[in-house]
Amino acid sequence: MIAISVNDLSLSYGTTVILDKVSFALEENDKLGIIGVNGCGKSTLFRLITGEEEPTAGEVYLSKGKTLGILTQDGAFDCTDPTQTVLERMYLAFPHLLRAEERLAVLEAELKSGSEQIIREYTDLHEKYVHDGGLEFRGRCASILQKLGFDKAATAQPVSTLSGGQRTRLALAVELSREPDVLLLDEPTNHLDIETLAWLESFLASYPKCVMIISHDRYFLDKVTNKTLAIEHHRAKLYTGGYTKSMEQRRIDREIAERHWKNQQKEIARQEAYIAQQRAWNRERNIIAAESRQKMLDKMEKLERPQNAPRAIRMKFGEAIASGNDVLEARGLSMAFGERRLFDDLSFLIKRQERVMIVGPNGCGKSTLIKLILHKLAPTAGSIAEGYNVEIGYYDQENQNLTPENTVLDELWNAYPTRTETEIRNTLGLFRFVGEEVFKTVGVLSGGERARLTLAKLMLSKMNLLVLDEPTNHLDIDSREALESALEQFEGTIVTVSHDRYLIEKLATRILALHPGPAFSGDLLDYHVDHPGTSYTEFEQYKALRVAKYEESPMASTTAAPSTQKEQYLKNKQANADARKRKAMLERLKKECATLEEELASIEEELFGSAASDYVRAAELDTRRAEVEERLLEIYGELENEE
Repeated sequence: MIAISVNDLSLSYGTTVILDKVSFALEENDKLGIIGVNGCGKSTLFRLITGEEEPTAGEVYLSKGKTLGILTQDGAFDCTDPTQTVLERMYLAFPHLLRAEERLAVLEAELKSGSEQIIREYTDLHEKYVHDGGLEFRGRCASILQKLGFDKAATAQPVSTLSGGQRTRLALAVELSREPDVLLLDEPTNHLDIETLAWLESFLASYPKCVMIISHDRYFLDKVTNKTLAIEHHRAKLYTGGYTKSMEQRRIDREIAERHWKNQQKEIARQEAYIAQQRAWNRERNIIAAESRQKMLDKMEKLERPQNAPRAIRMKFGEAIASGNDVLEARGLSMAFGERRLFDDLSFLIKRQERVMIVGPNGCGKSTLIKLILHKLAPTAGSIAEGYNVEIGYYDQENQNLTPENTVLDELWNAYPTRTETEIRNTLGLFRFVGEEVFKTVGVLSGGERARLTLAKLMLSKMNLLVLDEPTNHLDIDSREALESALEQFEGTIVTVSHDRYLIEKLATRILALHPGPAFSGDLLDYHVDHPGTSYTEFEQYKALRVAKYEESPMASTTAAPSTQKEQYLKNKQANADARKRKAMLERLKKECATLEEELASIEEELFGSAASDYVRAAELDTRRAEVEERLLEIYGELENEE
């Protein structure tokens, strides 16, 4: 059964078109992902659906009796009551149940009068209260809050004291607890850690009603959605499947459309050439033939040339000269703020060209660890130091190194005053700042624009260690893919805090997990990835096996695990040494292989050339050829096993 349908929905502000004839329909249990570059009209579509904005043309149909709920990007609502707690704010999502409770309390006090009317009203109201979920809504509120990172103490905290991220998570909890028939979520994964994201994926995937999700989290979309609406050039097209499947179909559709247009253009050119030739001959029958073909050409339905995909940002990080092999070393690192302990006794050694992802629950100290690496904070114990010739480039997730009063052009130019205006403008153009946009002040930029400007500043610097704190926050999917490509090509070392599992899966060669849980000793799990490209999947499988073993036999698991951070550090150090030896061995084998292949070619050239009639020399060459071929087969086998 159709839950919601959108027919030819359009919106324009004067001559500026935002959306043009958007149409789609969703069944009751459909999960729709909405994708597109920042500013393409995704959030505007939500406002049109909820009635917050009036469309220029078209209509939205919500099936009779269906309820609608929405989480906006700025879901951090205001709270007029400074004493209202988080849990009380959750209960306010059920005003009819709260009113019923108040009325039931009044009727209960009047039951002793024995009035049949009072008894009947109480009975009817109580039955409706139970039917509408009155007995379990409080428990559901508490459970959802816990899953979204609010512990018991946090649920008793006044809403007025919450941070912006906490208020957004609370707004999400409110909508999930209400369970509307059509749930609209605008960037619901913002401010969620990986563990909470996994729970939300499971919740939404099993949600028995219709969900529409605006998100740039490709991993999340693949897990949750079964349909995808791609908005591009003001138009929208509906695809079956999650993000990855829909993007493949989108690519195929674009290729087919381009081919059809080119074929039609060839046919039009052929017909026009025929018409021109007939008219050139200028005889009556030729004129008749030309006019006939012209009529046919005029009636042909002309295809529009497919528009190119919106311009993606392009970047390549400028590299300094290579650093030493040991890039960053932490020894017994501990950090606390007053009585609040973040982590104790962390030890790790990061080698050149490693791609290290730092993960863990919100509040565990990931960003603090980044600040310790940058020496912006001093540890309470232990030390952290960079190695020889390390040049650091830093990306701050809050973009705090931008000056609000500067224009976009001045912000970049002030950072690199020796560059020419042409160089600065060209760099900004790579990040989609073109024309008059370079004169915007930084203070009016959106989160995505600020992120792109910060990346532009970073790209022009020279570094061999990139330290990134949530670099994909605020970036649309195209920009995330451009960043991933740039990081893949970067020859230096990368240390990144991220909740973006798609990024971790694709790039990580090592994962540092803070507070990994009771199945692991200490505050750090240092995991070396065996198969980059499936890094996050491999890491999760490893954790699941360790947790299962721990739960089956806690004592055995504890004994099997490294007893101290020092032992784990030494183990990782040995693993790094083994990896270096293995790499050196592979280089030797490749050089030997190249030398032997050249020798084999030389032997065969002589064997079938000058030695063809010299049987003694031919026998020597044949013996040596057999030895070379045997050794090459051994080397090929070893190289194949290592790959």
